[in-house]
Amino acid sequence: MAYQFVRTIVGLVTNTERAMVILVEAEGDPGEHAVDPEAEGTSDGFVLSNGQHDEYPDEDTVPIREAFRLVANIVSTGCWPVDACWVVDR
Repeated sequence: MAYQFVRTIVGLVTNTERAMVILVEAEGDPGEHAVDPEAEGTSDGFVLSNGQHDEYPDEDTVPIREAFRLVANIVSTGCWPVDACWVVDR
C-alpha cells in the first residue's frame, strides 16, 4: 500500500482582535482562507514577519477566538472544521 502525504502549512496573522487564517500546500500556493461572510468594514494592524503592515476586509478575517478554534482543529485533524466558513483562492 502506498501513501501520499500532502504537507499543509497553516498561517495566522492577527491584529489581536481579528485574524487571517490560511492553509497552503507549498510556497507560492494561493491556498485557502477562513472568512466571516457577515462581517463588514476593514481592520488594520496586521503586521507580517517582513514588517509590512496590512489592512484586510473583515469578511476575509475571523474573530481571534474563532481563529484559535480553527487552527486547533486543523492541527489535530489536518482540515477545516465542518462548520467553518472558508474560500479556496487557487
